[in-house]
Amino acid sequence: MPRRKIRVTGAPEAPLRAALAALRAELGIPDAFPPQVRDEAERAAKTPPALPSYDATDIPFFTLDPPASTDLDQATHLSRQGTGYRVRYAIADVAAFVVPGGALDAEAHRRVNTLYFPDGKVPLHPTVLSEGAASLLPDQVRPAVLWTIDLDAEGRTLAVDVRRALVRSRARLDYARVQKEIDAGTAEEPVALLKEIGEARERQETERGGISLNVPEQQITEQDHTYVLGYRAPLPADGWNAQLSLLTGMAAADLMLAQGTGILRTLPAAPDGAVARLRRTATALHIDWPHHVSYAALIRTLDPHNTRHAAFLQECTTLLRGSGYTVFRDGVLPAITTHSAVAAPYTHCTAPLRRLADRYASEICLAAVAGQAPPDWVRDALDALPRRMADGARIAGTVERECVDIVEAALLKDRVGDVFEGCVVEVDEHRPTVGTVQVDSPAVIGRIEGERLPLGERLRVRLSRAEPGTTKILFVPA
Repeated sequence: MPRRKIRVTGAPEAPLRAALAALRAELGIPDAFPPQVRDEAERAAKTPPALPSYDATDIPFFTLDPPASTDLDQATHLSRQGTGYRVRYAIADVAAFVVPGGALDAEAHRRVNTLYFPDGKVPLHPTVLSEGAASLLPDQVRPAVLWTIDLDAEGRTLAVDVRRALVRSRARLDYARVQKEIDAGTAEEPVALLKEIGEARERQETERGGISLNVPEQQITEQDHTYVLGYRAPLPADGWNAQLSLLTGMAAADLMLAQGTGILRTLPAAPDGAVARLRRTATALHIDWPHHVSYAALIRTLDPHNTRHAAFLQECTTLLRGSGYTVFRDGVLPAITTHSAVAAPYTHCTAPLRRLADRYASEICLAAVAGQAPPDWVRDALDALPRRMADGARIAGTVERECVDIVEAALLKDRVGDVFEGCVVEVDEHRPTVGTVQVDSPAVIGRIEGERLPLGERLRVRLSRAEPGTTKILFVPA
């Protein structure tokens, strides 16, 4: 599922760079890997791992990622299978390089996730692995966890297989290039089928009541010593590719449930209060949301190229905050097995270079298909994994929120005293003089303080303060 994305382009000014550095220090974000972790990673990268016996290097896989990405978790090959389709989805086999209980494993448990900042990222694994020996880089033979999923003509799953394999990607593609080739009709069939399969899976998602948020990337561009806010809307190819990841995560969850041991990604239905707040945000952004229209139906009408819709989609990620990891074992299934946004059982298994839990999910699925129990190192870690992932999610959420605050303060630092149009979308029930305001343009959200804040109503607000790294943005009624 998406996270809120924010990126600074150009050369960030010194105050913004300093504020981001101070945030990393305040949160205790590790700056570098300890020497013993680096040494173990370098040894793992230089020493070939035990290679799987199944050789799939003849399959012309491709990767699809943003242009600058080098930590490539997934490689894809798509083909027709009778009247339906065959999806081959190769996932980087991180377990082939990480020794359970070693320094590298312990550091991954400490970091949990790759953390993303506007000016760079803090990786889960040393780059000698995540961007080198374990990454599915083009023209390199790599160990992988290979999923083969057969679909019927409507995109419904018919059969699933997962095994360790050797793979070799033939091409590193990016979304813009793939979209251009598909639109022009010049894409080769394994790439052209991305649209056909992706759209079939989108129809399946609609039928089961699932929701995919096409969350735009919020971009802050430095221009003439000031900042301009904009959004990069995802291309259709982004969504089609995301459907392959969802397909694999759903297949993995089904294998776990059938085997009786696993770790699911679960999300209960959004509480009424969260949806009500989102309705107020829609009002603030002049988005028509009739009461008889469901949240899922509204999402499908939005255009991420529209800046108001883009801002709203950013706020829709708040409904995902109740998601977590649920462990079960020995055939005793949990009370909740589904993810409400996916509208099906689902697990994380397709990004092991960037997310700790995925390595464990892959091992459980491999064991399930082989008719074996998961390895002891997997079973021993399962019970503690949800709490560890939750701690990592809290840190990632704090990083996200604080980065947005810092960058928005940088965006508005020269506009203190200016008046904006907006809408109060939230009021603190214990402190009714404190709330949250959604500003029309630029589409930012900030704290507002004042008497009798009109919840859900439009008003003019004055920017009272904005200083990146010192204070968050604050508005007052104008």
